[in-house]
Amino acid sequence: QVQLVESGGGLVQAGGSLRLSCAASGRTFSRHAMGWFRQAPGKEREFVAAISWSGDNTYYADSVKGRFTISRDNAKNTVYLQMNSLKPEDTAVYYCAADRTIAATPRGYDYWGQGTQVTVSS
Repeated sequence: QVQLVESGGGLVQAGGSLRLSCAASGRTFSRHAMGWFRQAPGKEREFVAAISWSGDNTYYADSVKGRFTISRDNAKNTVYLQMNSLKPEDTAVYYCAADRTIAATPRGYDYWGQGTQVTVSS
């Protein structure tokens, strides 16, 4: 069992940066792949980024590649999403998720946080 709590969301101007954090409880965090997803009003939840349990492999949606960076610190049971050059279209609730295997679809994850709001103003 893994419990996830996101933080770091907020309001930022276009071109700005935010760093999201996802703190995990549970002794098996280091054995789980982690993903970030987002959901804007009226839209489906979409993949943003994922990282393998070791941190050696990362994957990104085309829409965020080159602007966002996913990383993890297994000693702190935390995964991060550094978001730079933010755009208004990045506005959404951001969720972190965990599972034994890495995936780029929401169905691939068993554990979810409650989400944190990111709003980018133009």
